[in-house]
Amino acid sequence: MRTIAVLNQKGGVGKTTTVANTAAALAAMGSKVVAIDLDPQAHLTIHLGLEPQTIRTGSYKVLTQSAKVGQEILLTRLNLWLLPANINLVGAETELVSVVGRETILREGLEEVEDEFDYCFIDCPPSLGLLTLNALAAAQEVLIPLQPHFLALQGFGKLLQTIELVNRRINPDLKVEGVLLCMFDTRASLPSEVRADIEQFLENARGTNCAWAKARILPTFIRRNIKLAEAPSYGKTIFEYEQNCHGAEDYMKVAQFIHGRSQATAQPAAADQSKAAPDSPEPPQQPHPIEKCPGREQPQAAPGPIPQTNSQGPPQPNPQAASTDQNQDRPPIEIRPIALSENNNQPLQSPQTTTPNQQADQAEDQQKPQIQIRSVPQPGANIPPSKPAETTATRNPPPAQEQ
Repeated sequence: MRTIAVLNQKGGVGKTTTVANTAAALAAMGSKVVAIDLDPQAHLTIHLGLEPQTIRTGSYKVLTQSAKVGQEILLTRLNLWLLPANINLVGAETELVSVVGRETILREGLEEVEDEFDYCFIDCPPSLGLLTLNALAAAQEVLIPLQPHFLALQGFGKLLQTIELVNRRINPDLKVEGVLLCMFDTRASLPSEVRADIEQFLENARGTNCAWAKARILPTFIRRNIKLAEAPSYGKTIFEYEQNCHGAEDYMKVAQFIHGRSQATAQPAAADQSKAAPDSPEPPQQPHPIEKCPGREQPQAAPGPIPQTNSQGPPQPNPQAASTDQNQDRPPIEIRPIALSENNNQPLQSPQTTTPNQQADQAEDQQKPQIQIRSVPQPGANIPPSKPAETTATRNPPPAQEQ
């Protein structure tokens, strides 16, 4: 699961809008996404159409009452789950003052659902308190929405210092993924100047050990669009409210960029595995899955004819596979090979003399076809099956809870 914290201590820069619409776009693309609302204002919960006052589950119980994340999340859209928030989250920092390890509570809660989702987006509050610290401890990447103004650059430097501190002391895997410019006005010159300053700053960090050494400005920016401000009042994402506006186009590009980075990271790992495997003209056959009994090891079945399946009755049993258990306790039979001569590939004749009757019997035996004797497979022999079993692994998403 790729965990991304959307963070900026300055309010009104588009954190909640970015989380809601990017998560919805990735869910529409087929990925399983969970969004976490850590803001006591519960704007993400409202944006996705839920009433915070009527919700009794959420991030507050996960942080303060050790509730499981899989039992607190709610299914809001297809492939999109939400860990909601309400006003009770305000008292979480006070209640966790004396708790040991309070900075890593969210990270420990997300470990149980790590294999159930592809992406996890955390909507952080506009502060650098304990809630934000839990998000940074649980995340692998940080996405910084930034309004291209001069005062936003001042807070940008302070934010990077906080991320660097968390990277050194709590979460060494934390890195800054990129900067997303929101409310970008192409008609003014100031946004372009701020963008150039940020690019120069990030370029100077290349090759260093800081947390933003590989950060970059996302190739797309979010244009000013009144539809993005209207959609939360209806409890809808921008794709449900107006899918043909500039806001929907911009956030779809953001989702495609994030999804593309995930695929680019997965391809080198798959290439390394293919190089490590030996080159062979045929793929190796998988062992036939046999259920193991406690206390002893079951031998693998010898290759035999494939059972014929009849649509009007059950499949025919395999007699050779059934006889394997019967022959298991018998001692192995040792068959010695027959010595052949080098010239005519015939068995070497014994130097003893034979009678005429014996010669006639030998001549009659030579006309008969030779009988080949196969050895009984010993226990533990690694004999590949004639047809590997087909297994299908499915992953059940976490159950949705009723509101």
